[in-house]
Amino acid sequence: MHVDIQTTSVKPIRQTFSFIARRLGADKPASRYQEATIDMQPEVNFHYRPLWEPERALYDKRRTAIVMQDWYAFKDPRHFYYGVYVMARAKQQDATDRQYEFVEKRQLLTQLDAATRQRIQSALVPLRHYEWGANMNNGFITAYGWGAAITQATQFATMDRLGIAQYLTRVGLMLDTNGEAALDQAKEDWLHAPDWQGVRRLMENLFVTKDWFEVFVAQNLVFDGLLYPLVYRHLEADLNPGTGNALSMLTGFMNDWYDETTRWVDATVKTAAEESPANAAQLTAWIGTWRTEILRALAPLASAALGADAGAAALAQADQALAARIAKLGLRA
Repeated sequence: MHVDIQTTSVKPIRQTFSFIARRLGADKPASRYQEATIDMQPEVNFHYRPLWEPERALYDKRRTAIVMQDWYAFKDPRHFYYGVYVMARAKQQDATDRQYEFVEKRQLLTQLDAATRQRIQSALVPLRHYEWGANMNNGFITAYGWGAAITQATQFATMDRLGIAQYLTRVGLMLDTNGEAALDQAKEDWLHAPDWQGVRRLMENLFVTKDWFEVFVAQNLVFDGLLYPLVYRHLEADLNPGTGNALSMLTGFMNDWYDETTRWVDATVKTAAEESPANAAQLTAWIGTWRTEILRALAPLASAALGADAGAAALAQADQALAARIAKLGLRA
């Protein structure tokens, strides 16, 4: 018996949801990222105004000095929505966990000389508290920002910073063969060590900064743009000969994450700057203020971690790289 199997194609009546079609056109198919992002911000049918700020709506565009005609002009070049983000981070976590298990199983950190271990302890492990602060700041942006194009990406950043803090915690545990002394010392350094107090002070100042876009610029562009190259490029390169590149295995995710996230941060700031001269002026003012303060705060930390001359040179290189980034965004460095 002959069976003739035929296929029939069914043409969809429409390519995407109606609210997406109103923006993109009815005959244009939308990507999953667009469908999970565009017009996801609630705008109507709120039951109450915030009791702590009754002059504002629950979600209010006036919570920042930045003004956009369309808040969905922002695009994440990574095209991260929940599904893609989770799959990407799951793959990275699997690879990173294997590297951590390799270092831990062979006790590569505990075999280091005391001076090298102390440098890692004093310069790297306290950053777990910096990452917790960055987690809080991106959580604030997610809570009070406007438009899912920004807030879903900052929510992903919130979880990323928590993950980085956990990786730094594991580094501390490796230094102390799974004891808590290294973590206790890191907390003590964060709270009281003179080299860390400038960083801590600025982090706590960001906690009480009300303009969420200013927090975005200060934390994700300026603070990270200076601290990450200083620690994960210059300090890591200086320590690698004494660690047999074991430290690079433990900080690989941080470096990859920074390179990836830089694309999103730059795209967001550039879009806001191109919207209007007023936005560009406001962004320039924020960058200038926070850049000066953060450089001053990082100077003692750079000197303690790398030595006075090498630390100053490394911080100057990080600042030059940040200035180049800012110039590419169309802003004055």
